[in-house]
Amino acid sequence: MRLLLLTLVACGCMEAQDAETFGDKFWLSGQVNFITQGHRTFKSPYDGPNSLSANTQAVTSRVATLYTGFRITDNTDIAFDIEESGGHGIGEALGVAGFTNLDVVRNPTLGQAPYVARIMLHHMIPLSKETNEVEKGPFQFAGILPVRRLDIRFGKMGTVDWFDVNPVGSDSHYQFMNWSLDNNGAYDYAADTRGYTYGLVVEYTDKAWSFRYGAQLMPKVANGIHLDANVSRSRADNFELELRRELVPHRLTTIRPLLFLNHANMGSYRDAIHAWEAHIDATPDVTLHRKQSNLKYGFGLNMDQEVTRDLRAFARASWNEGHYESFAYTEIDQSFSGGMDLRGTKWHRKEDKAGLAFVSNAISGDHREYLKLGGQGFLLGDGNLNYGRESIIETYYNTHAWHGVTISVDGQRVWNPGYNRDRGPIWVGSIRLHLEGILLRAGK
Repeated sequence: MRLLLLTLVACGCMEAQDAETFGDKFWLSGQVNFITQGHRTFKSPYDGPNSLSANTQAVTSRVATLYTGFRITDNTDIAFDIEESGGHGIGEALGVAGFTNLDVVRNPTLGQAPYVARIMLHHMIPLSKETNEVEKGPFQFAGILPVRRLDIRFGKMGTVDWFDVNPVGSDSHYQFMNWSLDNNGAYDYAADTRGYTYGLVVEYTDKAWSFRYGAQLMPKVANGIHLDANVSRSRADNFELELRRELVPHRLTTIRPLLFLNHANMGSYRDAIHAWEAHIDATPDVTLHRKQSNLKYGFGLNMDQEVTRDLRAFARASWNEGHYESFAYTEIDQSFSGGMDLRGTKWHRKEDKAGLAFVSNAISGDHREYLKLGGQGFLLGDGNLNYGRESIIETYYNTHAWHGVTISVDGQRVWNPGYNRDRGPIWVGSIRLHLEGILLRAGK
């Protein structure tokens, strides 16, 4: 698998017109992402089963993906992506809600065998004769699309392939690495442990706006690898509106309000606390108080702004009800973030990019009391809690080393990891190597 992907990278120097001599119906590309990340010893008067280790660590993670696609007709295509992930994150991704490496799988016992990441059938219904050009990619094979259209996608996918996408902060392979900067932190989006699910996405696109709806399967248990196919009791409903305007002349502003409704076998933090207070449970345990079809809902706002030709800014804010357990993404009930990226044109490195962002995360009153009493979530649990907001600054610089090769340095500062004033702060440094290549580029 890795050898095949590296071969694709080596062939990635082929220009699009050369690749298209193989036909215009196929897409074949690959990428490999390596992140070496570490931290030095930090203050920690105590720790628990889900704490980030206070001892010095240095670890490496990797994600390799093979993207394939076939255009059945001009309006219908299918994507089939295979992925392999391995290595480790600091603390095995425990102890920090806004974890420092989005590539890390939250359960290292899953193994390193390749798996199917996506298999999606896509059908587009044109609703206008007017067209515009779009950038081709592994999720978009055609380069010319109707201005008005209806897209229907069905199969295995990542919920955040389509929802909460931001061009400045959504791609851990090129942009920020932190979980709560690449997505709205309180958006507990449907996913298995690896970040994928099965579902349906219907999207209407017009000149200045889009609206998308998604129905996805939820995991059977929090952070679980197995999905519940009984949609009458367990499912995620996602609604997102996208507005595109030029609030500043000749500079695009995009605003995306989001609503999500998750039905699943979720436990209540308050029920777990009451059972502990009544001496029914030895320690608060939310997993003992799960009920089918409990509803966790929340909101998100996602914005980006072109400032100049080379400078872009983004902001996100999100909230969920926080009574029921964090289930699929991370343990955040409130979050706001903002940042920017700058292309290196002014220093004659137009393919280079620098980024800087800040995020502040919080949890609900029930959630923080549960952790203070010794309860554990699927990511957090220091055995005690002196509560404070978890705040993070991240900065990176990407160097375009060669065609298909990008090397990055990244630094993150985490205050109150796991919302605990008694631990940290932590400095986390990273080096990222990203390799990619395209063999076949489908469509026109």
